[in-house]
Amino acid sequence: MNLSVLPKHYAMLLLALFSLFSFPSHAEDKPAQSASWPRTVETAKGPVTLQHAPERIVSTSVTLTGPLLAVNAPLVGSGATARNSTVSDSQGFFTQWSKVAKARNLQALYISEPNAEAIAAQAPDLIIIAATGGDSALKLYSQLSAIAPTLVIDYGDKSWQQLTLQLGEITGHEKDAQDVIAHFEQRVQTVKKNITLPPQPTSALVYYEDGRGMNIWTPVSAQGQLLTELGFTLAQPQAGFNAETGMGIRNDIIQTSGENMASAVTGKSVLLFSADDRTVEKFSANPFLVHIDAVLGHHIYAMGMDTFRLDYYSASNMLDSIERQFGATK
Repeated sequence: MNLSVLPKHYAMLLLALFSLFSFPSHAEDKPAQSASWPRTVETAKGPVTLQHAPERIVSTSVTLTGPLLAVNAPLVGSGATARNSTVSDSQGFFTQWSKVAKARNLQALYISEPNAEAIAAQAPDLIIIAATGGDSALKLYSQLSAIAPTLVIDYGDKSWQQLTLQLGEITGHEKDAQDVIAHFEQRVQTVKKNITLPPQPTSALVYYEDGRGMNIWTPVSAQGQLLTELGFTLAQPQAGFNAETGMGIRNDIIQTSGENMASAVTGKSVLLFSADDRTVEKFSANPFLVHIDAVLGHHIYAMGMDTFRLDYYSASNMLDSIERQFGATK
């Protein structure tokens, strides 16, 4: 049709109608999507413009896969972690969302080490990379960006809610993201009313399996933000404490090891993430920690094995754990 021969307002109306059918997606999302594509996304590698709503997404980060599943993004493949561990299933997917991944036929493309060929074989129209962490495929950015638009997302400075909203906006699933967060926030307020906090302040951390070190969650971490919302006060390391940088400079964790651990764990209670009751026993028996207040007062609590990286699924499990341990019916 030659739109130039039509009156201007009719031509604009026809173009608007055509745009409604240009980008297939969930029916409930079409009105919002038709008005907002193309869109430019700010990423850790600079702005990237997406011409249409993605239909085949590959996540190279197993951490980012959870929130993408939560917002019903069209995810076709994902990087995975070691199989059959305390936090993963036989495909290398995190246990908190592995059933959802299986139901949606999500493909595990590789284990740990990123594989550009496996990613390309999925014919993605969007690739998502983590900016930091052990599941980052940043070293393959040039290769992957030649396959499809590639977004580098920093999850280290956001709560899982902020990350979920960001991924919802990127994928055109804003409504799904908002619904998930609203449901979770209702649960947070219910739990907050039903618990009695342990002695404050609280040190929240991941204790290394070999007992030689730990990563302490800061107030800007996803775990720290959720605990703060629940009413916890996060303890700070002693003045003059020098954090280590073996995992790079990060603002979501404080790294420490050996005899420095005691000066970092100043809370009257300790919440151990990626941990179970055995971790509590090992932590309490560490010779560098046996004299700290939380150990002496027996205020050490395990948050569950799936709480190393929070998404909607693991954060929900974390709330269940907190309610079990600190709830009125405990």
